[in-house]
Amino acid sequence: MIGVGRLERYVLARMLGGVGVALAVIASVILLVQFVDLSRSVGTRADVGAQEIFSLTLLRAPSLIQVLLPFVFLFGGIGAFVGLNRKSELVAMRAAGISAWRFILPSAVAAFAIGVFAVAVLNPMSAALNARFEDNRARLMENYLGDQPKDIWLRQGDARNQIVIHAKARDTVGGAVRLRGVSLFIYQKTPDGTPQFQRRLEAAEARLMPGFWRLKDVREATAGGNSVRSESLSIRSTLDAEAAMESYASPEAIAFWKLPGAIRLTEQAGFSASGYRLRWHQLLATPLLFAAMSVLAAAFSLRLARLGGLAGLAGSGVALGFVVFFFNQFSGALAKADIIPLFAAAWAPAVVALLAGLTLLCYTEDG
Repeated sequence: MIGVGRLERYVLARMLGGVGVALAVIASVILLVQFVDLSRSVGTRADVGAQEIFSLTLLRAPSLIQVLLPFVFLFGGIGAFVGLNRKSELVAMRAAGISAWRFILPSAVAAFAIGVFAVAVLNPMSAALNARFEDNRARLMENYLGDQPKDIWLRQGDARNQIVIHAKARDTVGGAVRLRGVSLFIYQKTPDGTPQFQRRLEAAEARLMPGFWRLKDVREATAGGNSVRSESLSIRSTLDAEAAMESYASPEAIAFWKLPGAIRLTEQAGFSASGYRLRWHQLLATPLLFAAMSVLAAAFSLRLARLGGLAGLAGSGVALGFVVFFFNQFSGALAKADIIPLFAAAWAPAVVALLAGLTLLCYTEDG
């Protein structure tokens, strides 16, 4: 048992080494491509140097690397297992009576554990860095007329009221969200749940304080009434600074731990939270997807080298990985269009990849 344990640790170490090499290669390519893209989109339109462009690249790269992490496990696993096969190390292990399941299982478990770490820790970090990237990019591009920020639309609500907020611009002052050129459309829900317009507020500025909006230079108009001007006015808010920033962020830009709150606030405001729910399930399925990619890598690398065709089989594994990736994107698009359930769209790619890998392993190992 001790010898078998050592062999399993050896194979696991080789697999993790291959994953590390694949991660370094993919990260380098992403950094290079992103640096060139930012140099073209930002460097040619704003007066910034290479150091600032590289800083933006470092902030943006983690979120892009996270998208490609399944390929890291696929490519790294294929490289590690093919290397072991070409050196006849896997042949010696199997000739000694050690089943392939014994040294593949630790790799799959390790991939699953890394997936949990990526979702719970790396995803919030990459989301925070991506938010800093957006702020820094907007600051560098604020004087470029061709890249002015779009109008801001927010919505908040509870069981009795709904408020639609429109603003021309937004920024952050002392950690508080500030909107400029603000219009608030306030609706009250009828007993049957239908929103009924009550009043409209126009303000030069709205600053989000804990529990309320503080409006300045306000003009208020009610349905069928005259407008009334006031220097300041406070409106109750169900949003905090982070929720307000996330209200117009894409689901991919919100950290894993904040998605349940974003779903709740979005549904309270009367919006569909299907995009956030899909992202939530996709992140939950990430550890299983990593494990499936590890199993696929092993399944496409166990063919005996002396029989030939190992390179073609490994290439087929890479191609299948791309098929899984596009299947994941396609199923997500179908879910957003309400054609298939969100749960199925998020979990199907990981389950299909795992079943494909296990099926091929059964065929290769057990005939």
